[in-house]
Amino acid sequence: MPREIRGREAIMNIFPSIIGRLALAILLPVQLMTAGCASTASSTANLKVKVLAINDFHGQVSEGKTVGKRAGNKVGSAPVLAAYLKNAQTGMEDRSFIVSVGDLVGASPAVSALLQDEPTVMFMNTLANEHCREQMHPRCNIVATVGNHEFDEGVAELKRLIYGGNHDKGPFIEDPYTGSRYPYVAANVKDKVTGRTLLPPYVIKTVDGVQIAFIGAVVKNVPSIVSASGIAGIAFSNEASSINRLIPELREKGVRAIVAFIHQGGSQPPYTGRTDPRKPLEGTAGDMKTITDIVSRLDGEVDVVLTAHTHRFTNTLLKNGAGREVLVTQAYSSGTAFADIDLEIDPAIRDIVGKSASIITTWAEKPDGKPAVMPDPAAAEILAKAEKAVGPKVNKVISSTDRNITRSPNRAGESVLGNLVADAMRWSRETDCAFMNPGGLRANLAAGEVTWGHLFSVLPFGNRVVTMQLTGEQIYRLLEQQWLDPESPRMLQTSGLTYSWMDNGSHHAGTVIEVKKDGVAIDRSRLYSVATVNFLATGGDGFSVFREGTGQVNGPIDIDVMVSYLQALPRPFPLPETGRVKRIGNGT
Repeated sequence: MPREIRGREAIMNIFPSIIGRLALAILLPVQLMTAGCASTASSTANLKVKVLAINDFHGQVSEGKTVGKRAGNKVGSAPVLAAYLKNAQTGMEDRSFIVSVGDLVGASPAVSALLQDEPTVMFMNTLANEHCREQMHPRCNIVATVGNHEFDEGVAELKRLIYGGNHDKGPFIEDPYTGSRYPYVAANVKDKVTGRTLLPPYVIKTVDGVQIAFIGAVVKNVPSIVSASGIAGIAFSNEASSINRLIPELREKGVRAIVAFIHQGGSQPPYTGRTDPRKPLEGTAGDMKTITDIVSRLDGEVDVVLTAHTHRFTNTLLKNGAGREVLVTQAYSSGTAFADIDLEIDPAIRDIVGKSASIITTWAEKPDGKPAVMPDPAAAEILAKAEKAVGPKVNKVISSTDRNITRSPNRAGESVLGNLVADAMRWSRETDCAFMNPGGLRANLAAGEVTWGHLFSVLPFGNRVVTMQLTGEQIYRLLEQQWLDPESPRMLQTSGLTYSWMDNGSHHAGTVIEVKKDGVAIDRSRLYSVATVNFLATGGDGFSVFREGTGQVNGPIDIDVMVSYLQALPRPFPLPETGRVKRIGNGT
């Protein structure tokens, strides 16, 4: 029984007369006033909220990722990531939110991709709390936005993943497939006909009566990096403008604490520990120009920006449009890390008044090789079912290699893995030359046996190999398109041709000097047969010259081409020669 109630009863028992009642009338307001002061003091304490952000997970539910060269360098997997995220919430379970900043699925390993990425969504569902029975519930602890890869198989498949329903090739490991228990939001993705957003633009969460808005957005240049068929009828608008348009609406609802999560990002040299604004923003790994520009145009109400897309490290403070500092984070990719963000909200003004973050590596093992965490059993169960379902196909041995084969480009932009894939396409279609986009290569090949699953990890998109004819002049113009975006050149991987390019010294922009075939300069007026993937053939990554190609013919799936090519070679198969591309000038 509360003390003040016990006190009231004592007074009434001792003074049953009018005097006792008078004493109660005097004491009660005093006691109520004291209780009111204590309540006010408690309510003015800042509310602590935790946000745990992952980005570019790409269906990496199984193990296989490593970081650095230390002993015990395995990281990630769904069971390990889930354990870290749950541990990070300890003691704050009712004040924590898990955010996926796009590309949760797409370009996934076979264990997720062959099952239409349902295992990945099911894994995320294991992290959902009881409020997530309703996706938009203000207490549901998970929220996601789309990345460019969520559109790889089209809008209809994206909606099926979110809202449920069996795939034509299903059911897989859940029947019926129930979809995500958490919402996807995106402010800058709209239907061209209706003008309405494809998904809700934001969701409002509530903690102890305080509202927090989470606004999603995806990189605006999705049309240049996704097959046109996947986004037919959909428009992508400017990230900052789309977010800013929602601020007046949120203000009317009394929301002042705003977190934007944008599938676009930058890079800064990594460091450990909490947010340190003294750390540099630019380094050899890349720069922050793109995301800095977006943040600088955001409304002053935006407090935090979670980023993605570049698969890099970010933990810094940038200025928004009002000159206020915004916390900006990104945690690499593939579940190898997450951003552990602490927010403080003043309940009197309902706004974020404190923010800092750490980027935490999800070590699966300690340096001595022992487990770093106890894998989450719910996530492990889903993974085991998925691996059993795809095992017979994925584990089939195709060939072997005695060297690691990587997609990492040399100074000229050429990679051994890129050469291998381009060689396979040219061999399969018996063309003069072949071109492969580096973004289509999603994993390296490690020394040892090469399984079908390893090859699928390299080529997860199921692109068809397309043949066409281009003139020598068109090939020159095609190669020049590698520098359409000087900030982020896209270097084609080649087979059957060699060429040199001049480094102009400005953001690595280049000029093609000479293209040769079999050591002889190509004839600009002659037609050459070309093989490439259908993504490029339709102008993907800005290579519009491919659309000019004549006599286009769709061929086999790229992974089938790789399997046939490697099986035709001796074991271990020889590595392709390098030196097909020569860079002249800065950094030669």
